[in-house]
Amino acid sequence: MDAEVPDVPARDFSPPEYPLSRKRTPLRERLRKRRSERRPRANRPGDHARWNPLPAIGRALARRPIVMRTAPAVVALERVTRRLTKGRKGVLDLAGLPALQLTVRGRRTGLPRTVSLLYVPDLEDEKTILLIGSNWGQQRHPAWSANLTSADSAELQIGDEHFTVNVRQLTGIDRERAWQRALTFWPGYAMEQRLAGTRRFRLFELTRA
Repeated sequence: MDAEVPDVPARDFSPPEYPLSRKRTPLRERLRKRRSERRPRANRPGDHARWNPLPAIGRALARRPIVMRTAPAVVALERVTRRLTKGRKGVLDLAGLPALQLTVRGRRTGLPRTVSLLYVPDLEDEKTILLIGSNWGQQRHPAWSANLTSADSAELQIGDEHFTVNVRQLTGIDRERAWQRALTFWPGYAMEQRLAGTRRFRLFELTRA
C-alpha cells in the first residue's frame, strides 16, 4: 500500500529584496565638512578666533590705569604693523580684537585723515559699527572724533575690505544704550571715562552706505 505524502509548500530560494542603499559621501568630504563646522569664524567684522586667549587678556589689562601709559608705544607699533601689512592688519588685529582704519576729512583742512581704532561690533546688525572716542582716557577729545562731528560719511578699511559708511553721533537714550553695549564689550572704557574726568566720550554709529 502506497503511503500518502503530505503536501509541503515550496521554498522560495530567490534573494531577499533589500532597500536600495543611498550613495555614500566619500570619507574625505565628510571629514572636511566636520572640520569646517567646528572651525570658529574669524573673518567677519567683529569676530575673533575663539582659540586666541589674547582678547580676554587684553580686556583684563585694559582695566588697569597703568596700561594707558603705553599709548605712545602701541600707536607707534600700530603704524609700523599697518605699513608692513599694507593697511590690512594692526596690533589689535593680531591680538584677535576688532579693529579698523577710519578715513575722514579734516573739518578745517578738508584733507583725508586716517587713524586705526578699536570698534564695538553689533551682533544683531553686521552693517553697524560703534566707535568710542576714549582717547586712552585723556582729558581731551581725539582729533578724529572732532572730524566725525562735522562729517556725514567716512571710509573704513577692515582687513582687505574698503567701504563707505554714514556717520551719526549718538545722543540721549541712543547714546546711553550704546554706552552700555560698549561697556559689556570692553569694560576698560569705564576706567578710561573716570580718567577723562568731566570729558564725556563721543559715541558714533557708523552704518554701511
